[in-house]
Amino acid sequence: EVQLVESGGGLVHPGGSLRLSCAASGFNFGDFDMGWVRQAPGKGPEWVSAIHSDRPGSYMSNSVKGRFTISRENAKNTVHLQMNSLKPEDTAMYYCNLGIYWGQGTQVTVSS
Repeated sequence: EVQLVESGGGLVHPGGSLRLSCAASGFNFGDFDMGWVRQAPGKGPEWVSAIHSDRPGSYMSNSVKGRFTISRENAKNTVHLQMNSLKPEDTAMYYCNLGIYWGQGTQVTVSS
C-alpha cells in the first residue's frame, strides 16, 4: 500500500522559511519521480515541483521558482521541499504526490 506522510508545515511570517518532508512507503521509492502539489482555500490544486527518480533534474512552477527547492534522499525514502522567501500567497495545504497518490497534506500559513 502506497503511503505518503508529509510533515514540516506551520505558521511563518512573510519572508520566512519552512522545510517540508514527505516520508514514502509501500513502493520502490527510487524508481519513481516525486512531486509536490498545493491547494489554497477555495482554489483548485496547483502543481508546485517535481524531481526525477534517479537522475539530475527538477522542475518548479513559475510561482515558486527561485524560492523553493526540491530534493530527495532515496536511502531514506524521503522527498523534501525547502521553501524560502515565503509569501502570503504561498498559504495552502501542501501534498506530496506520486501519480494518483497523495498524502494527507501539511498546512503552510504565511501571515504577519
